[in-house]
Amino acid sequence: MTIVDLSAEIAPSPPETPPVFRTEIDYHDHAAGAAQAQELLHVPPELFRASEGWATETIKRLGTHDCTHVDAPWHYNSQIGNAQAQTIDQLPLHWFFGPGIALDMRHKEDGDSVTIEDAKSALEAIHHALKPGEIVLIQTGCDRHYGAPDYAFRGPGVTAEATLWLWDQGIRVMGIDAWGWDAPLDQQAREALTRREKGVMWAAHQIDRPYAHIERLVNLSTLPHSGFTVACFPLKIRDASAGPCRAVAILP
Repeated sequence: MTIVDLSAEIAPSPPETPPVFRTEIDYHDHAAGAAQAQELLHVPPELFRASEGWATETIKRLGTHDCTHVDAPWHYNSQIGNAQAQTIDQLPLHWFFGPGIALDMRHKEDGDSVTIEDAKSALEAIHHALKPGEIVLIQTGCDRHYGAPDYAFRGPGVTAEATLWLWDQGIRVMGIDAWGWDAPLDQQAREALTRREKGVMWAAHQIDRPYAHIERLVNLSTLPHSGFTVACFPLKIRDASAGPCRAVAILP
C-alpha cells in the first residue's frame, strides 16, 4: 500500500505572523538533555553515548486551529439540534477512519461557491454515489499557498446548502485543502456587513448539524477520486473545539 500524508507540518511561525495565529516551539538539544539528567538524576553526561542526553521540544503556543485540524460541533455553536454541541473529545472515533472521496474543485477561483450542483457534477463525473460514513475531501489546490501571508484569504467556500446536502447523504466528516471550509473570512465579512443579516457570516459552519470537518489539508491533488481510505484521528483534547490531526490517505 501507499500512504499519502495529508497534514502540514507543525513549525514555528515566521516573525510577521499575527500573534493570534502564531505557533511557537522551543527546541532543547542533546546537551540540554544531558544537563537535565545531571540535575534531576545526578547522572553525568559521560555516562550517555557520545555524552548526549535526550532531545526534547516544548510547544509554547499552538492553537487547536493553527495546523491541519478537525473541527468539532462545539466550534460552530454552543447548541446544535437543541442539545449541547459535542467537543472534539466526545466525537465517535469511527467517524475518522473510512473510505475517502475526493471532489475536484480546482477550477474554482478565490471566493467562488462550491454548491450542491458542483458536488453532484463532480460525483457524476467519477460515477460515484455517496454512502454514509465516507469522508469527502474538497480539492481546491490552495495548499500551494500554505504558509503564505495571504493563505487565509485564498480559496473557494463550500455553501451551507452543499454542506447540508452532504450531511443528508450520511457524510459526517468533510475536509478541504484551504484555510477554511467557508469562503475566505474577509469576503464573508464584507458580504455580512453589506447585507446586515444573519446566516451570511460563517454560514456553512453554522448549519445546526453535528458534523466535523478537516481544514488546512495538503496533497489532496495527488489523490485519485476514490478507492482510498482516510485516517484523520484528532488529538483528544478535553472540552476543545478542535484537535490537530495527522491525516493520511491509504491507497492499495
